[in-house]
Amino acid sequence: MKISFAILITILIANFFFAGTTQQNVVFTNDLPDTIKTVKPNSYYLLEDQLVNTILTRYHYKKFDLNDSLSSIILDRFINSLDNGKNYFLKSDIDLFEKYRNKLDDDIKSGDISPFYEIFNVFLSRMVERVNYINTLLDTEFDYTKDEKFLVNRDKAVWQKNEEGMNDLWRKRIKNDALGLKLNGKDWEAIQSNLKKRYENYSRILDQYNSEDVFQLAMNSFTEAIDPHTNYLSPITSDNFKIDMSLSLEGIGARLQSDDGYTKIVEIIPGGPAFKSEKLHVDDRIVAVAQGDSEEFVDVVGWRITDVVQLIRGPKGTKVRLQIIGAGKTLNSIPKEIALIRDKIKLEDQSAQSSVIDVINGGESYKMGVITIPKFYIDFDAERNGDKNYKSTSRDIKNLLVDLEKKNIDGLIIDLRNDGGGSLEEAIKVTGLFIKDGPVVQVRNANGQIMVDKDLDPDIVYSGPMAVLVNRYSASASEIFSGAIQNYGRGLIIGENTYGKGTVQNLIDLNRISSSNKFKLGQVKLTIAKFYRIDGSSTQKVGVIPDIVFPSPIDQKDFGESSEPSALPWDKINATDYKKFSELNSFIPKLNQLSENRRNSDPEFKYIREDIEEYKEAVKRDYVSLNENMRKKEKEEKEEKEFQRENERRKVKGLKLLKKGETPPENEEETPDPYLTESAQIIADYIKLSIG
Repeated sequence: MKISFAILITILIANFFFAGTTQQNVVFTNDLPDTIKTVKPNSYYLLEDQLVNTILTRYHYKKFDLNDSLSSIILDRFINSLDNGKNYFLKSDIDLFEKYRNKLDDDIKSGDISPFYEIFNVFLSRMVERVNYINTLLDTEFDYTKDEKFLVNRDKAVWQKNEEGMNDLWRKRIKNDALGLKLNGKDWEAIQSNLKKRYENYSRILDQYNSEDVFQLAMNSFTEAIDPHTNYLSPITSDNFKIDMSLSLEGIGARLQSDDGYTKIVEIIPGGPAFKSEKLHVDDRIVAVAQGDSEEFVDVVGWRITDVVQLIRGPKGTKVRLQIIGAGKTLNSIPKEIALIRDKIKLEDQSAQSSVIDVINGGESYKMGVITIPKFYIDFDAERNGDKNYKSTSRDIKNLLVDLEKKNIDGLIIDLRNDGGGSLEEAIKVTGLFIKDGPVVQVRNANGQIMVDKDLDPDIVYSGPMAVLVNRYSASASEIFSGAIQNYGRGLIIGENTYGKGTVQNLIDLNRISSSNKFKLGQVKLTIAKFYRIDGSSTQKVGVIPDIVFPSPIDQKDFGESSEPSALPWDKINATDYKKFSELNSFIPKLNQLSENRRNSDPEFKYIREDIEEYKEAVKRDYVSLNENMRKKEKEEKEEKEFQRENERRKVKGLKLLKKGETPPENEEETPDPYLTESAQIIADYIKLSIG
């Protein structure tokens, strides 16, 4: 879990929601204007800071020196965690913070964390200034006829030199917000009300900052400078984060997080309405919520997480409608409306599921089994209690395979898309269902010791043709399974390059190693080892590279382990002894060619390629126009393109064409998953090639 300012907002909500938890660590002074609260560190943070430093320097997998070089990285990370879009701090503020550039290492060693609080209090001051300025901007409607533009790619932004420059930046930002609402049918009165409420919510959040929150941000600027998966969790985070987030599962089955005023999806929970619908994805942003079929949408940009959750949650069986900006799309993209029926998530809904799809390849019919694994799970409590029927991924999949074999499937697809990992033990056992026996993964600890985890069961439950379908969100245990299947030549790996998380973490409770019991301390999630494939290569950063690659909108430099500046490097150790199940490499060039030929003539893959190109073009656009006519034209062109595309699909399927503004019937059969269908075709190709 990466702790940033975005997650801090979520944590603040936990503080707010659990009103029974008292906090004695907020210290306010009058150094700043009356409307701004100044936060100071607690005295015992000196001890906690030194404990964190000791644990990291002694036990982290990566041997590092806490020196001036790392101090510089920590400073940049802390500033970025507060203001990654360069929307609040002035250039003079940043210049002032330079005195800490080569000093934070010494401060952390001595337990002096006051520099972080000084920076944070300046941030609070600048935030209050911006919120106050916004109210003056909304007194008069904007002139949308001017040929102005707004820099939306904040990676290329510079620190504003003075208040005049900052005011101009925010005038354009708010004008862009207002124009977006205007293009969605809002009048000026509604726009005023909407945006004033939106930014008043920012002001409300300011009042909830406390000393513990700042300490957590400071410690994570340190820990994540070493490794993105090493984190500090404050006591309130450790106690309440999981509980609070579990409340947000009621309704649609998604974990939510506030990110620069937007409610972002950070996890889709297997078995929930969002997961089953396949309409919501990680990094989608929810901008508005409506109830039932006819109630008006409520803009939720700038809302606190708890308030958004209250709108989304509701009785089982009721409908909630969301307007979302899809993952990877710019904030100026036209929101897409989706509808979900609220439901509670059951354990069985999170389990592996199977289905059968039929494909025609070269005039011949093939029946392909599909097993979807949302995550690698095991009910540890039931297992420890001696329950012979405890649930686990390997047990469930073994039963599914037996059922699929009875249906006389010709091949099998293991769908690991969006599977973020889970139990290492289960990943090994599931691998064992498809191989005779042998090593599955190697684990090297901080001392250089290597342990080889093996499948010891010589039985093979399924020995037929198979493929593993992965995407960029397939991580950790998913990568161990798919990597082993690839190394053994047991099946084809198809899809996108996986995430690349090849590290192991352990949770350390600081209270257990502290000599003081006067204060409740937090926890450290520490990277202690790395995973390696049986051929010796690490999954770290590189992930698992598919044998047959599908088009993807995700750039590896933007998402995944390789996008993290502090990610541990890829490396290689000695291979283990293992016997290949089969040699697939000789088939892969031909399979790639056949698949590419099909995809080039498939309308769905044509749309996918067009969307990818549009996304890449959008990413390249640093600026967005603030001219209403230009934006309106862009919006109309996009809507027309989507309308024509939908009717092209309907024509191919023999369905009635839609009129402008008409939506498809809810009970209409959805378009088949093109990635899954093509994976089935690839297995059919392999069956033919291997026979002939």
